[in-house]
Amino acid sequence: MDGSEPWIHPSSIIDGESFIGNGTKIWHYSHIMDNVSIGQNCTLGQNIMVGKGVTIGSGCKIQNNVSIFSGVLLEENVFCGPSCVFTNVLYPRAEIDRKDEFKETIVRRGVSIGANATILCGIEIGKYALIGAGSVVTSSVEPYALMIGNPASRVGWVGEYGEPLDSNLFCKKTGDQYKYNEGSGLTRCHK
Repeated sequence: MDGSEPWIHPSSIIDGESFIGNGTKIWHYSHIMDNVSIGQNCTLGQNIMVGKGVTIGSGCKIQNNVSIFSGVLLEENVFCGPSCVFTNVLYPRAEIDRKDEFKETIVRRGVSIGANATILCGIEIGKYALIGAGSVVTSSVEPYALMIGNPASRVGWVGEYGEPLDSNLFCKKTGDQYKYNEGSGLTRCHK
């Protein structure tokens, strides 16, 4: 952590009371609504909208043209690729006010979401999962899952380093071994 004050481009708007952690940078034309909490050392690219009451953990990187609507929670070190999409209502209609129907979406620590991916509301994406570019995630995702397609399905596993694991659940980049247990899912073995 560099301990510096947050940096906010003059073209961006911060509404009312929000917390923005030290070392965080908010670039051009972004809009942070009321009661938002953004952790330390985050980077929010240009044209980002963060909805009322959203929490973004420390170390997150949110690329250009992403809207994080009310009901979405990003834990620490989440990567949101350019133009990825979050939703917060299952059955929207322009003429019907459904603000009382917002669904909570939880994105756990270390998740990476590829460019132009769509995340439907009311689900949880498990820690360190990787969502491929353009994928449409319609249901909850296991930790470390590699998800692609529309609707997205698991095609493999990724380690905490972000590299696909081999058929023995081994990361060739880091030497980390993972283990799958029915019921508890994939975990990294301690060295």
